[in-house]
Amino acid sequence: MISVKTVKEIIEMLAAVDEPGQWMEELAADKRAGVKNALERWSRRYDKRMKIQAMHVSKMAFDTSFAPFEGALVAGVDEAGRGPLAGPVVTATVILPQDVQKLIGLDDSKRIAKRDRERLAVLIKEIATDYNVHVQSAKQIDDMNIYAATRDSMEQAVRALTIRPDFVMVDAMALATDCPTASIVKGDAQSLVIAAASILAKTTRDAIMDDLHKEFPAYQFNKNAGYGTPGHLDALQQYGPCEHHRKSFEPVKSMILEKREIT
Repeated sequence: MISVKTVKEIIEMLAAVDEPGQWMEELAADKRAGVKNALERWSRRYDKRMKIQAMHVSKMAFDTSFAPFEGALVAGVDEAGRGPLAGPVVTATVILPQDVQKLIGLDDSKRIAKRDRERLAVLIKEIATDYNVHVQSAKQIDDMNIYAATRDSMEQAVRALTIRPDFVMVDAMALATDCPTASIVKGDAQSLVIAAASILAKTTRDAIMDDLHKEFPAYQFNKNAGYGTPGHLDALQQYGPCEHHRKSFEPVKSMILEKREIT
């Protein structure tokens, strides 16, 4: 029955189904190139969706393995912006509910396109049991050093939660909190709650850098997010650092010292 349908009709049939069916075995025997191509495209999309779903289940199981008891509230913590020459470091903490089906596809923010990060950030804020984002300024980074400033920001983010978590999972950072914690290397790639925190931290920081670009367009913060790209370094050489540059970071530090020596 399938073999007598047009290629267009078969493409429409495949577009309407999410799971494989016995009728697809007949399609596999169809010698028409259009049918073979359509079936291959459907199979690739299906395999990709199954991989994403399996990853989602794996991340949920990873988080559950750290829960001290069934139904425990597990918070994830991550940061964005430890390496740039300018702008704040932003940290976020997220507690997710049991039902997180809407977040299938959630992953480390570095692996997700900007448009998808922004879409996921909205979803995370909608369904999260609780979340908080903290912004640590460039001045605080210079005063404390980047490691201490990031850790302090993370701890402040956790303390500001309105709901106390039963356990805190942190991406590669040891925190002092009033509940048990675990520092997890590459946690944003393994944990759903840490990945959620990474999305909120990244999207918040990107928005901040876009705003700073409007105030200081010469540095192109909207494109480089404060990182030391060739264009950013050229602007630093030409205009010197602005108030949002990290004075303790090289080459900004040397530029300031050189200017003082000249004057």
